[in-house]
Amino acid sequence: MRIPAIFRTFAAAILVLAASLAFAADGYRIVHTYPHDPQAYTQGLLYEDGYLYESTGLNGRSSLRMVDLETGRVLQRATVSANYFAEGLAPWGSTLIQLTWQSHIAFVYDRFSFRLLHTFNYDGEGWGLTQDGKNLILSDGTANLRFFDPGTFREVRRIVVKDHGTQITQLNELEYVHGEIYANVWHTDRIARISPASGKVVGWIDLTGLLAPGQVSDPEAVLNGIAWDSTHDRLFVTGKLWPKLFEIKIIPEAAKLVPANHAK
Repeated sequence: MRIPAIFRTFAAAILVLAASLAFAADGYRIVHTYPHDPQAYTQGLLYEDGYLYESTGLNGRSSLRMVDLETGRVLQRATVSANYFAEGLAPWGSTLIQLTWQSHIAFVYDRFSFRLLHTFNYDGEGWGLTQDGKNLILSDGTANLRFFDPGTFREVRRIVVKDHGTQITQLNELEYVHGEIYANVWHTDRIARISPASGKVVGWIDLTGLLAPGQVSDPEAVLNGIAWDSTHDRLFVTGKLWPKLFEIKIIPEAAKLVPANHAK
């Protein structure tokens, strides 16, 4: 009997969550809270030259945005054709590269004018996108992360993401932070920290409780969006349809075990 796609998706997410919960995770501290457009179905997020850039999804609602961090105000926007469901976003030089979910096409924009320069095609689905200074790194909902030449969009290698031998699927929005790939795991409150060389999960970040209960009602309003300010070493996270964006500080698992009166 064929299981409906939605049940297969939730079953896979539950298995991933169960696997990740078996291993320790770092915690977090909220440094600052910023407003975020609650209508933005966040699929890609990055911080560049003092501004947030965001890719929002859903057919008929997809867009590319430049956003003021402090106010959440959209300063510049490019509307994506209703034919496309926009996904991950990454900077490359003076351009921004935006994936689409099932259309096998990536849009390349001028970062300053948002003018569409050209497109690339790729196999499989597009979920998250980041870059390591040499290659673009794409997630497609599986345990694979694929590395692409940014000039030709030709796949050059791939890694399989595993934690203690268990494949971690549903990898979604990506960010390259301190030499590691950070990945949201869809329908969970966890971020996987992944070695780009081996695909090994080197750690987890548990963001449970980040958004107060009752602030969103849509079941798809899940954690999804990681941006890193490399200049000031600030980490930002948000979610689809979330009214807030958070700057957080990661608290290592070992530090969580130290009694408060003995902590530095």
